[in-house]
Amino acid sequence: MDIRKIAKLAHLEITDEEVAIYTPQMANIVKYVEQLNELDTEDIEPMLGGLTVEGAATDAIRPDAIRGSFTQDEALSEAPSGVSGHFQVPKVL
Repeated sequence: MDIRKIAKLAHLEITDEEVAIYTPQMANIVKYVEQLNELDTEDIEPMLGGLTVEGAATDAIRPDAIRGSFTQDEALSEAPSGVSGHFQVPKVL
């Protein structure tokens, strides 16, 4: 597993020490997840949704219906700070 390539794709700069730390960790994660490929799912019906607290299946299928949306002014009226029609957020970098 090429940790440097993964870091580059994620726009991260990592040191040689970090590569040495993360390489076995990532290998263990991938090995753990690949265990799912060993399961025989041939006779398992695909499922949508999940289970409720009571254990009953949920109906996750709903009709695709067009619904109204906020206008730009309505959305910005709830924002702490809006500038020129956009949300103003703190700098991240």
